[in-house]
Amino acid sequence: MNKVYISHMESPVGDLAISSSEEGLCGIWFGKDTEMNQWLNRYFDIVEESSEYNVYIMDQLNKYFKKEIKDFEVKLHIIGSKFQKSVWKELLEVSYGRTASYKDISCRVGKPNGARGVGGAVGANKIPIIIPCHRIIGSNKELTGFSGGIEKKIKLLEIEGLSVREGKVVV
Repeated sequence: MNKVYISHMESPVGDLAISSSEEGLCGIWFGKDTEMNQWLNRYFDIVEESSEYNVYIMDQLNKYFKKEIKDFEVKLHIIGSKFQKSVWKELLEVSYGRTASYKDISCRVGKPNGARGVGGAVGANKIPIIIPCHRIIGSNKELTGFSGGIEKKIKLLEIEGLSVREGKVVV
């Protein structure tokens, strides 16, 4: 098994746990998430120490939160099914300060009636913020679930200059 290194940082959306392997960033979790260790244990030997790469990732995240960067320059170690990876690839195409609907993403991956499947793949994303699942909303502009909770999704959208009122993104 590969080793994974874990670091923790404070952010405007609360505590974040960052995990990376020799191949790249493999996970970001909100708070002290027990799911993190369960998921990581399936694929890695956990090393409870930071790495130079985690420090770099945390620097990238801090710059994002301070609005100094809009795009991340990080290597990713993505673990998921072929379908999930196709969805996550499309999420990376949704620009800073923009949103897309689950339906938009399902059309982009060639499954025009697959919004529910896309929702499942978005929910399974282990690298939120960097793979911007917070930018995915309902077709009616309503906010939907988010691994860190709707409040964190709103905060991330607001960092990117979007407005949210009554649970909807205001354009």
